[in-house]
Amino acid sequence: MTMLTSKRADVAVRLESPDQPEVRALLAQLDVYLSGLYPPESNHLLGIEELLQPNIRFLVARRGTPVFGCGALKLAADGSAEVKRMYVDPASRGLGIGKALMLAIEAEAKRASIEVLRLETGIHQPEAIGLYIAGGFREIPAFPPYRPDPLSRFFAKQCALSD
Repeated sequence: MTMLTSKRADVAVRLESPDQPEVRALLAQLDVYLSGLYPPESNHLLGIEELLQPNIRFLVARRGTPVFGCGALKLAADGSAEVKRMYVDPASRGLGIGKALMLAIEAEAKRASIEVLRLETGIHQPEAIGLYIAGGFREIPAFPPYRPDPLSRFFAKQCALSD
């Protein structure tokens, strides 16, 4: 378990199964949110079955018992990993939960000896883009399996493998 402190409340970020009712509900909320911003061909979502695969590390942010954020790390054989399914419930935004999730994802990447983290996000999500840039991600061209998309932005960050 990774314990991180947000601006206003203690946040516990843990590796958990995405196959829990409250996590499924949060992911469904994310799907509705993204479908309102982008057409299907610009949404690159992983479903529950994909999130249960051995190359996925799924993290859940809780303050006490309720789930209010999540993110996943999709490990690749080439020493890279992709950040997927990052989301914080809108009622809990502004508390530092996204940052806590990203720190936990980066810690998990380090444990898995990942050399580079990549991600794709949409252009209509300025808060997410700001979080990634503030966290040291730099913009890059589309990376496989993605193709250039005017509705997408792509980012990468080198992972420090030692302290």
